[in-house]
Amino acid sequence: MRRKLDQADAAIVERLSRDARVSNREIAEQLGVTEGTVRARVKRMEEERLIRITAVTNIDRFKDAALAYIWIEVERSGQTRVIAAKLAEIAELGFVGVMLGRADILAITMVRNAEHLAEFVHQRISVIEGVRGTRSTLGVNFVKHDYRVARIVN
Repeated sequence: MRRKLDQADAAIVERLSRDARVSNREIAEQLGVTEGTVRARVKRMEEERLIRITAVTNIDRFKDAALAYIWIEVERSGQTRVIAAKLAEIAELGFVGVMLGRADILAITMVRNAEHLAEFVHQRISVIEGVRGTRSTLGVNFVKHDYRVARIVN
């Protein structure tokens, strides 16, 4: 059973999403609860895999790299999840998702340039059994890049 975030959980997540280094004491003061309450709630949300506190790379700082979106079509729809699982094992892919629409799977990675992307796709993705084809795009200018998805989903 997946638990929903209550108002206090959501407020804690909101505060952590802005700065994950903020102390439990500071969050507690802002919310008018005890530090122990914040600590227990964060621990429970982590244990229930509702949140994960981690460092995030700032892609704006990589001047010699581009974010590559690789749209993958599979031969038969029944193969989609198996192929997605194989893709998820590729360390260089930071995101793999089963999609609804023109492509079956979306994979995202960082590459040096278009040539590097082509080499990666041909050597690591196209060789997977069941991959019918790929289309790729390179992100060249990010106007907004926000990892705080929890704020959007809430």
